[in-house]
Amino acid sequence: MRNISDVIEQYLKQVLKESQANAIEIKRQDIAQRFECVPSQINYVINTRFTVEKGYLVESKRGGGGYIRIRRVILHEKQDVLSSLMDVIHEHPRLNEQLVENVLIRLVEEQMMHEQEAQLIYHLLSDEALNLQVDDRSYIRRQQLLALMKVLRYRNGG
Repeated sequence: MRNISDVIEQYLKQVLKESQANAIEIKRQDIAQRFECVPSQINYVINTRFTVEKGYLVESKRGGGGYIRIRRVILHEKQDVLSSLMDVIHEHPRLNEQLVENVLIRLVEEQMMHEQEAQLIYHLLSDEALNLQVDDRSYIRRQQLLALMKVLRYRNGG
């Protein structure tokens, strides 16, 4: 059985897929009522499942007429995807397992790597495998992910 976060994510992705503009505007409270959950659950889904490294831009406006806008970023060139992911890697001072997973999921979704390759890399860059201090793990993850991007850039004709 899937958990509520998975159900909400799939619902939002389906609505986004059906949107002609590659963007949707939602009210957190409306979605929470639809799924009979607390509004913070909607925040959790949006903050963890609709991230830049996964190919989404999220904007929000607070207040009575507030909304959350989710936009799917469509990059037509694989080189643009790699450049975008490299920017994300450079922008995060601490690369944790979740960010590594998000980057790898995006690479699989963009068909730039096979799922088995992504799983192997994820495990190699996990906290367990990198039994080091947090700063050292972050540094190694950054260097390894950037090296991966260079390999993929070469593989994809860049």
